[in-house]
Amino acid sequence: MGIPEGTHELLTAKFQAVLPHLDERQRRLVMAAEARSLGHGGIRAVARAAGVREGTVSRGVSELEGGEPPLGRARRPGGGRKRVADMDPGLRPALLALVEPDLRGDPTSPLRWTTKSTRHLAAELTLQGHRVGADTVGDLLREEGFSLQGNSRVLEGTDHPDRDAQFRYINDQVKAHQASGDPVVSVDAKKKEQVGQYHQAGREWQRRGEPVKVRSHDFLEYGGAGQVIPYGVYDLAMNTGWVSVGTDHSTAQFAVASIRRWWQAVGQDTYPHARRLLITADAGGSNGYRTRAWKVELARLASDTGLEITVCHFPPGTSKWNRIEHRLFSHITMTWRGRPLTSHEVVVNTIAATTTRTGLKVRAELDSGSYPIGVQVSDAQLDALPLRSHDWHGNWNYTLLPQAFEQVTAPAAKPFDQASQEHAWLCHPSVTGMRPVEWAALVRALGALHEDQREARLQRRRGHERKKLPGSGRPPTLTLVDRVLAVLLRDRLGMTLTTLAELFHVRYETIGLRIRQARELLELLGKQPQPAPARLTTVADLRALVARSDNAANQEIKMAS
Repeated sequence: MGIPEGTHELLTAKFQAVLPHLDERQRRLVMAAEARSLGHGGIRAVARAAGVREGTVSRGVSELEGGEPPLGRARRPGGGRKRVADMDPGLRPALLALVEPDLRGDPTSPLRWTTKSTRHLAAELTLQGHRVGADTVGDLLREEGFSLQGNSRVLEGTDHPDRDAQFRYINDQVKAHQASGDPVVSVDAKKKEQVGQYHQAGREWQRRGEPVKVRSHDFLEYGGAGQVIPYGVYDLAMNTGWVSVGTDHSTAQFAVASIRRWWQAVGQDTYPHARRLLITADAGGSNGYRTRAWKVELARLASDTGLEITVCHFPPGTSKWNRIEHRLFSHITMTWRGRPLTSHEVVVNTIAATTTRTGLKVRAELDSGSYPIGVQVSDAQLDALPLRSHDWHGNWNYTLLPQAFEQVTAPAAKPFDQASQEHAWLCHPSVTGMRPVEWAALVRALGALHEDQREARLQRRRGHERKKLPGSGRPPTLTLVDRVLAVLLRDRLGMTLTTLAELFHVRYETIGLRIRQARELLELLGKQPQPAPARLTTVADLRALVARSDNAANQEIKMAS
């Protein structure tokens, strides 16, 4: 029986509609089924209608008659083009040698100091004679157990032998204080943040193509709001935080002032019957165990509040174990992610809005107070503190008792319009070439002129009036009188800059800069030192000159009397 008329057209229409949606094996099986249903001559008819070889249809018929189960794939295993790694046995070792030069390959590999991206690796392998693409390199690396990974911050340096024992000691102290109803707080200073239209890490939902625009660089702007220093106090039992946002310096005085603010605003109401306070802190920074001013300020706080303040420091290199880091600071960072801190108000409100699913509540306040740096605490002042070191690592664990003690004040800055105490002997007529009255008048005129110029220069640089009281910054190395004396010694007596640097205990570059500045002031007043007959080369010559002048003056007094 032959093939019925019209069958060719029907098969052609059917195959054109169905075959494009099937894979290679499925097409063979469909054509084979049609050929078997047509009987004798069906293979040839189907092959012509589908536009394929008769052998392809015959192969499909064999597969149907063989009763093979579904393969789950278009081709049998081993079908298709061979993999590059199988055809090139040296490809895999060459790739591993590039990725791990210290273990498998050449330590001087050209990719040792460059980015090991799949494109770079593929390019280097091609240069070595292994033609391969970036995608294949990625597949081979995954097969070998590689993946893209960042750095893992787990190395803490050399562990202190008492590291674990100190952790256990802190835990015992925390349990003892909480059992008696006394507060336990974790304190630390968060990293400084720039205030203004500066970039903040992280992303927030915005309309596509409309990101928040910030400055192209992170250099502080003159005249801007500067930086803020968030100092946090985290109450372990109540799951509450307090953050003082400072605007001056991260000093021990600021750290304890933040704890004092927390106690006055929150702590004393939460713990009305408390007699002790436990503070856990890092080993370094403004609240470090080596910071003397920290202990002095805590002693003052203990005396004012009547609390027995115990401090337990985490061992060096273990600051990340401080509770405040992952209970408070990490959540603050998430709160202001991708959000520029444009003002002090934004900083404070953003911190105060921080919360978590576990019920964290945070209060924040701006502290615009001045906290000068350079406060010195002598050994005698430290020994006078009511401080009791614990038997276990007394340097890390100690208690400040609520007792009166000798108060420590910041050292008074040396007057800028007077010579340093060790250089006062240079204000001698034989050095200045002036009578004392003339010298005093010159110093007063120079002081007024210098102050006017300095304030004008600083105001131009800041872009606004000063916000802090005069003298709150770092004291100058050389006073104005020291600088004028250096000019006179240089221009009038011919002493070298090297000798002057040694005399004033400053660097060669510093004395040269100060002399130039003092010369400009003298020129504005129309004063120019005239060279003296004697030219000196050493400090000993200078002392001899002053001594001879004093002896001559004494002889005149004796003769006159």
